[in-house]
Amino acid sequence: MSSTIGGMMWQGYRPCSLYMNGNGGTISVDQPVIIHETRTLPAVAVAESAVSQLKLAISALRADPPRTNSGIIRLEVPIMEKAAAIDWLHAQHHLPCCYFSGRGQKREQDLIGISGNGHGGFHEKDKKCFVSVAGVGSAVSFRGSDPFSLEDWKCIKSIKKRNIRIFLLRSFQLGVEFDEFEDGSMLATTIAWDDYLLLTWEEAVNGLLATMNQLLVRFDKLEKSIQRTTIVGCSHVPSKASWNDSVTKALEIINRRHSDLVKVVLARCSRYVTDSVIDPLELLASLQIEGKNAYQFYIQPPNAPAFIGNTPEKLFHRKFLNISSEALAGTRARGVTKIQDFQNGQDLLYSCKDDIEFTIVRDIIRAKLEANPGKALRRLPGVQHLCAELFGKLRRECDEFDVLASLHPSPAVCGLPSEEARKFIEEHGTYSPIVERNVAEKFDRGMYAGPVGWFGGSESEFAVGIRSALVGQDLNTLVFAGAGIVKGTIPSLEWEEVDLKISQFTKLLHRHELQACLKEIKNAGTVASGD
Repeated sequence: MSSTIGGMMWQGYRPCSLYMNGNGGTISVDQPVIIHETRTLPAVAVAESAVSQLKLAISALRADPPRTNSGIIRLEVPIMEKAAAIDWLHAQHHLPCCYFSGRGQKREQDLIGISGNGHGGFHEKDKKCFVSVAGVGSAVSFRGSDPFSLEDWKCIKSIKKRNIRIFLLRSFQLGVEFDEFEDGSMLATTIAWDDYLLLTWEEAVNGLLATMNQLLVRFDKLEKSIQRTTIVGCSHVPSKASWNDSVTKALEIINRRHSDLVKVVLARCSRYVTDSVIDPLELLASLQIEGKNAYQFYIQPPNAPAFIGNTPEKLFHRKFLNISSEALAGTRARGVTKIQDFQNGQDLLYSCKDDIEFTIVRDIIRAKLEANPGKALRRLPGVQHLCAELFGKLRRECDEFDVLASLHPSPAVCGLPSEEARKFIEEHGTYSPIVERNVAEKFDRGMYAGPVGWFGGSESEFAVGIRSALVGQDLNTLVFAGAGIVKGTIPSLEWEEVDLKISQFTKLLHRHELQACLKEIKNAGTVASGD
């Protein structure tokens, strides 16, 4: 049985197949589709007009179809009105759907231009600065039980061009896409057909029109709070006692003379049972309050829980041949006062244990990118971390998969050396939160800590899927976080660090749990006085 860590398979990989609107087959990754183009339609003032514009363009293509056996045509309508992509998505009712919000990319480009490592920065200013993207349906899917591989990337490379985003988790190119920019927005759709995959042009167009006819052009403004939700149960896997045992065992191995294991990252799954079903998009909108300097993501497959997150960690970003990554490690809470906040930051900066953890991550990335970064604080609303920005340049665009493969899984989510850390996690790290017949089964981390992002022609961007949760269609929400174990680690403090990392989720729910507890206390007091 194969295992995964952070969405990456260790062994036994089987390439997945390419599907177009539900029809699939095996294709030669060396054979790109015949037609591949983007058509930008005239700009409109409001989003409602964009839907009509797209339908007219699709109808025109239907009347005069391309005379080729395969192709991908993207149609896009610029919208002068600025609208939130997450609000557009909340009004839709199609699956699969997804959402990805960038992390202040314009500011990052300015930073890279000033403090690059000699490879050159991102000096070209885009006409439209990307904020976030939402999408429903899929024009092209890459399906399979195993994770992303080089063969899958070759399939993507055969169809991706400058203006098309292809999402990873499971990889798919959006059927209908809404882009949010700093100064406007855009609605786009994709027609994909391939006679070899048994999807004719006519079938592709008919399927797309059926989706377009179900699109809602309204924007359901999401509230920044979860309403009427009370926690009625909570459990952790592993338990605190099992966690301490695993950390202690890891330290025994790390502290041995001549031990190969230097760091291992252990994860915890916390299950919260609520009295009502949580809308994952509403929860994500609430997390956006914590979203400064963080990526937000949402993946909703059919008939499955939604995977959402608010992650501070960038895996890598590519603009043409320029790339950037970062090392992120060590955690402290933000202070209540400016003085306390400063003291917490200084304690983190000068902590020997946290410096070991941070240096391991930074040096591995530095060796891959040939960069020479320093160490600074990354402050988020609730926590702060040690951070270093690293920059480099690809020799050619097709090297970006090598960057992704070499950076993930990093010591920040797995350990060092990777193989030794993986082996320890398999044996001691995480146990299934689902217990059947009193037998706790081991489980893989699934999408937690895996790459979350998209490939494009001129640009690609990936975050690390930490600070994440599975929000089910029932009353269960699973929240994931981890902690790095190195020399000097204190087991109980690592448990508290995980609590701190998931606090952005729990504080949205504990408010209601506290109200319930106060009500129980009040009721208990009433009964007692009656006695």
